[in-house]
Amino acid sequence: MSAPDSSLATRVQTDLWQHLKRFTPARIALGRAGGSLPTREILDFRASHALARDAVQAKFNAAGVAADLAGHSVPTIQVATQARSRAEFLQRPDRGRMLATGEEERLSRVPRPVDLVIVVSDGLSALAAHRHAVATLLPLWRAVQVLGWKVAPVVIAPFARVKLQDAVGEAMVASFAVMLLGERPGLGTPDSLGAYLIASPTAGCTDADRNCLSNIRPEGLPPYAAAEKLLWLMQQSRATGRRGIHLKDTMAAASLRAAVGRDETKADELGHPPVSPGAAGTQAP
Repeated sequence: MSAPDSSLATRVQTDLWQHLKRFTPARIALGRAGGSLPTREILDFRASHALARDAVQAKFNAAGVAADLAGHSVPTIQVATQARSRAEFLQRPDRGRMLATGEEERLSRVPRPVDLVIVVSDGLSALAAHRHAVATLLPLWRAVQVLGWKVAPVVIAPFARVKLQDAVGEAMVASFAVMLLGERPGLGTPDSLGAYLIASPTAGCTDADRNCLSNIRPEGLPPYAAAEKLLWLMQQSRATGRRGIHLKDTMAAASLRAAVGRDETKADELGHPPVSPGAAGTQAP
């Protein structure tokens, strides 16, 4: 009896569905080597897991985000939550939902009421906040300025959870609060930004009162498109008095240009990114 050919056991067998991989970054059609996954797929999985862990533990550069916004003439104010460290933030989610002692009184000194306050936080991925928060915030900021809305300084809050927007919005007597924060990293998506919108924020609000946009990043929902949708949702909420689960996303083909009623030749004032014909992940104006 001859010995088995060991090369057959280690040869990578391609998957019949491999042609579908071009449509998604999800781990599909990985192939196999003998009875296991190919080595390259195992290594890729481990690398993605390491990136996700790094994103959760990464230190938030709040000063850097503030400096970036200052460069665009956007004022900021930094506040603290009751979570005093990364470890405490991860182990005690409730503390990330509450302002630290004295912060509510400090926010109440900002002239109020306001139409909109935007909060930026690292959440569970500082990488997402660093990469996409400013790109999402700026077109929205400029659009509401064109509309004549009264906007509070951007609140930067390290170690924050979504519900902190209720406390911030209530302290500023805001009509709308938008929270931009890093989402829980997935395998292959360590930098997804989430945007949460709430109308008339108060401490008694629940998640059913919020609207959420997720996976904001060039490979998912591009930041500019997210800004378009946030503005559209706020305008619809104003017009109908609805919010959260009662405010449905029926936006079809709107844009910041259309929303603010500006001539398209002046749309560059809103910071619209250049669109290359056929570019993946972009939305035509």
